[in-house]
Parts: sequence; structure tokens; C-alpha cells
Amino acid sequence: MFYYLAEYLREYHSIFNVFQYITFRAIYATVTALVISFIIGPFIIKKLKVLQVEETIREDGPPTHAIKAGTPTMGGTMILIAVSVSVLLWGNLSNFYTWVLLFVTIGMGVVGFIDDYKKVILKNPDGLRPLAKFSSQIVISTIAAFLLFYSEFDTAIAFPFFKGLSLDLGFLYIPFVVFVITGTSNAVNLTDGLDGLAIGPMTIAAGAYLVFAYFTGHMKFAEYLQIVYIPGASELAIFAGAMVGASLGFLWFNTYPAQLFMGDIGALSLGGALGTLAVITKHELVLVIVGGVFVVEALSVIFQVGSYKLRGKRIFAMAPIHHHYELKGWPEPRIIVRFWIISIILALIAMSTLKLR
Repeated sequence: MFYYLAEYLREYHSIFNVFQYITFRAIYATVTALVISFIIGPFIIKKLKVLQVEETIREDGPPTHAIKAGTPTMGGTMILIAVSVSVLLWGNLSNFYTWVLLFVTIGMGVVGFIDDYKKVILKNPDGLRPLAKFSSQIVISTIAAFLLFYSEFDTAIAFPFFKGLSLDLGFLYIPFVVFVITGTSNAVNLTDGLDGLAIGPMTIAAGAYLVFAYFTGHMKFAEYLQIVYIPGASELAIFAGAMVGASLGFLWFNTYPAQLFMGDIGALSLGGALGTLAVITKHELVLVIVGGVFVVEALSVIFQVGSYKLRGKRIFAMAPIHHHYELKGWPEPRIIVRFWIISIILALIAMSTLKLR
């Protein structure tokens, strides 16, 4: 909205030209999402408590989690509101990729909301059936993949650290996109098990993709860095900035000991948004590095289940892996902060791929 208002007002004063700069709008999209989170956060926490939308702690989980029972959940609603409003205020709404991202983010959020609603409101501990939940994510990811494919989007995937090395998947790019978006959405959801554990790495990853989006959509920078140039992709820096601001705002309330949990509505939507950002910026494989914490968390579950079914033995004391460290005696804050540190290191390595080619 501000983008179009400034277009009109700059005829009267040159100061409004600053709204044309993506860097300016990305900064203020971040600040706006953060401020919105601070404003609506206390209201949402209070409302969720009144409605008794509270977390139910699994009985087979770490015993230290018993004190978390009764903490308001579905706080991802705050994240969705902050991101969406900020993007609508500061984004160029004629940008096709912005709407694809909004579609995936809100779509995954709806799936998460239904799952949370069944668990918390209807008191169904199983929530949305796994098949229905996964199928819904697949449908949303598939629609996004087809939208990109039929917009003549580049179907080649670039390999980090290798100059000029790419693989054009053609029509197979569609299932690849579905895998990236759905996989990232679920990986973030699996990581969301401790106070601030998922939202910290998410903030860092969104910040990294803000940089990737800006460079990918800037012709001169893309040419200099020898990365794929995607016209219009730099506009997604506004979306990534809104994700950073909303994530920081949520972390304010989610930091240990948490006043609020995000629930599936937050984890699925943020994960879907991150996966879509990776696809549109043509940094799909780099996501394995940036989101290394999410990848390891997901793999720990896969290996645990696979090992138990094949050998009748578990690899970890408990999966996802953060619970393994809890049962080994690590205090929760130590696990959280160390995972944050690892995420920062991985993000720096990922951004170094822009030059190491």
C-alpha cells in the first residue's frame, strides 16, 4: 500500500522516492512486523488463556516438560498476522512471487490451524490425521509449483560452491518444488519442541534469504556473483524482512520460559514460506546448509523410526534430537542457545557460497 501511495505522492515531493528502494522497504517491513507482534502479542496471549487454548504435554516426553502444561498455544496466529500485514503495507503487490509466497504461507497456516484446533479445542490428541495433513501440504505445494512452472520460471537447480554447474529438471522441477516446500514445512514443525528452539533458527534463515532474494533479483549483483538472475525476486526481500520481524517479535514471548507456543499454525506456515523462498531465489540446495538444524531434526526422526522398524532398536534416547540431549541431562536453555549458534554458523557458510564458486 505504501509503495503505491508513495508513487502518487512523489509527484509532489522527491522525498517519497525512497519508497522505491527495496532496501528501505525491507527494513521497515521488518520493523513493522516486529511492532505489530509487540502490540498484538499480549492481547493474543490473554485471549488464548481466556479461551483455554493451552498446550497439552505428551506423557512420553521429557519429565521436565510437565511445567509447560497450560501454556497458551496457536501463537503462530500472531506471526501470520504480522507477516501478512507488513507485506501488504510495504510490498509491491503487482509482484507475482509475493502472492505465491502469501498463498503458501497462509495455506500452510490453515492446515496448521485445523490440526491445532482439533488437538486443543476439540481435545483430539491426534489432531488432523497424518494422511490428511500431509496430503493438504502436498496440494498447497503442488499448486505453488505449477504456478511457478507455468510462469516460465527457471527449472534448473544450481549447485553451491560450483560455478556454472546446474541441472535443468524440466517438468520434474514440479515434484522437486513440492518436496522442498513440504519437507521444509514439516522439518520446522519437528524442530518446534523447546522454547525458542525453532523460531531462533527461523529468524536467522529468513535473514539469510533476505540477502539471497535481494542479490538474485538484482541484475548487476547476480552477474557479479555469478548466480541465477530472477527478475522480480528482489521484492521478496520485503517478505523475508517481515518474517524476520515477526519471528523476533514472537521470540520475545516464546523465549525460555515461554509465555506462548506457536503451534502447527506457526511452524507449518513459516516452514512453507522458507521453502518457497529457497525455490524462488534459486537457492534450493543451499537451504540444506541454512536450515541445517531443521534438516538434522527431521533426519533424526526418520532414522529413529527406520531403525526401530528394521532393527527393533532406537538410535537416540528420544527423537527429535533435541529431546535426546534433554534426556542426556542438558538444560533446555543450553540446547536452545547452542542450536542458535550452530544456525548462525551455518547461515554464514551458506552466504559464503555467493563468492565461493
